[in-house]
Amino acid sequence: MGRVRVSILGSTGLVGQWMVKLLENHPFIDVVKLSASPGKVGRRYGDAVHWFIPGDIPEYARDIELVSTEPLDHKDVDVVLSALPNEVAGSVESKLLASGINVVSNASPERLSPGVPLINPEVNWNHLEILRSTKGNWLVKNPNCTAAIISMPLKPLQDLIHELHIVTLQSVSGAGYLGLSYLAIDGNVIPFIKGEEEKIDAEINKMLGKQSPGNYEPWGRPIYVTSTRVPVKYGHMAVIHAVLKEPMDRDKVINALRNFRSLPQEAELPTAPKEPVKVLDRIDAPQPARDLDPMAVSVGRVSVRNNVLRMVVLGDNLVRGAAGITILTLETMKHLKLI
Repeated sequence: MGRVRVSILGSTGLVGQWMVKLLENHPFIDVVKLSASPGKVGRRYGDAVHWFIPGDIPEYARDIELVSTEPLDHKDVDVVLSALPNEVAGSVESKLLASGINVVSNASPERLSPGVPLINPEVNWNHLEILRSTKGNWLVKNPNCTAAIISMPLKPLQDLIHELHIVTLQSVSGAGYLGLSYLAIDGNVIPFIKGEEEKIDAEINKMLGKQSPGNYEPWGRPIYVTSTRVPVKYGHMAVIHAVLKEPMDRDKVINALRNFRSLPQEAELPTAPKEPVKVLDRIDAPQPARDLDPMAVSVGRVSVRNNVLRMVVLGDNLVRGAAGITILTLETMKHLKLI
């Protein structure tokens, strides 16, 4: 296959907007359809979208007429990229799959299904290999945005870790454009995000585990998570305490993180960061206002005391954690000749 023709579901939402932006002038992916809620179908994208992210609406997308989520409107594309809200994604994606349409989805339904690969390309690109034995069309899932960010620095250290204790500090954009009221979060920290802690635990265990056709074997490490919402617009942070199997020198940890590379870097895929994990030397790093990178994950405050490693991790929840990882997954599949 030469160029890959895609449609984007949920194209007017925050994640959908980032997909539209990131795919402008892509070297081998063409956006040919944009989909939105029923009230916007038939309108031009430029007229229907409340553009919220930095920069202007890409010129190529302005005059695209929005279509529905019905399979008939997507039958002539190679892959559907789904940025739908979790509450509607399951039924829509099921209909597309039943109609023989391939889907790469950012939504949570089916992430833990045994035969569905849950992909963070640098972490577990090899899980995509099960698609070679898949008859017909397929579904590929992205992880929860926080799990996507946290799993990056864990990958080069995974064999050293006995258990994890994590506290997240997640920005308000993670709840969507209309997801959290100003009065609820202004000057406040909310120490609970529904379903988040369970997702982070289960999804990290799946990504760092072993995938086979029809089943997966979890990584098997205990992960204890406390998720909090903080009054920051963009960027999810996590304070990680990893109990190691044995004491390890701090410099060796830092070198392992800095030297981490994977297939997306080796293949020089267009959306892949050259340095997937950035270790920052400033004592007060990382900070969302200073250190947020679209696709790389920033790490700071690295210390090892006895056999406990502490590090603070920061990533872009809308790009690395959602839109960008969707595109990088598709690029990885193209490189592996799976599409």
